[in-house]
Amino acid sequence: MSSKDLTILQNFNVLYIEDDVDLLKHTKDILVDFVNDIYAVKTSLEAMNILLNKKVDVIICDILLKDENGIDFLKHIKNKNINIPIILTTAHADTQYLLDAIKLKVENYIIKPVNIKELLESLHDILLPIVQQKELQKNNNVIKTISAITDGKQVAIIKYIINNLNNENLFSASYGDIMDIFAISKPTLIKLFKELAEKNILVKIQHKTYRFNEQALDII
Repeated sequence: MSSKDLTILQNFNVLYIEDDVDLLKHTKDILVDFVNDIYAVKTSLEAMNILLNKKVDVIICDILLKDENGIDFLKHIKNKNINIPIILTTAHADTQYLLDAIKLKVENYIIKPVNIKELLESLHDILLPIVQQKELQKNNNVIKTISAITDGKQVAIIKYIINNLNNENLFSASYGDIMDIFAISKPTLIKLFKELAEKNILVKIQHKTYRFNEQALDII
């Protein structure tokens, strides 16, 4: 469908606001295969409830909703300092709407009928910088973590831990799992995990599961 790597969308949640029930369902049924989660609603009231209770990474909003203006809703959330990337959809190629969208600094403006390829590529272009920033942060975490460990031979394991964190910064593996991958003795591995724990960088949550604490790196 696209030459762009749409797999990056899999880690993001989308809020989709559209009062056309058929279009809402159709687009949701397609996007659900590409994104982590999609919250599809018909009104700004439902949308605000999602924003207050769920993690949302990007908003897709129709300009003319039933009995309300999508732009007014987006102005409302901007005034509340809810700064989430926005894609506007509309059946009207009206200059005033476009000017309002520019003032809101929305990321894109798509004319209906919505072209799914265009929508997916727009999501990709909006979310790619976020992915890249996370990668930069991950690399920075590697450097900071290495500086906290005296034994340089353990660098590969540090990188392995960070590269295998899930969306909640959790790492799951036993000592045996790691020893199967790296040529390291169990005492040395235990020493590494102990040092990370003492610095509050790797916090044991349960058996074989640890949370990587980025905040601890700021005080190293």
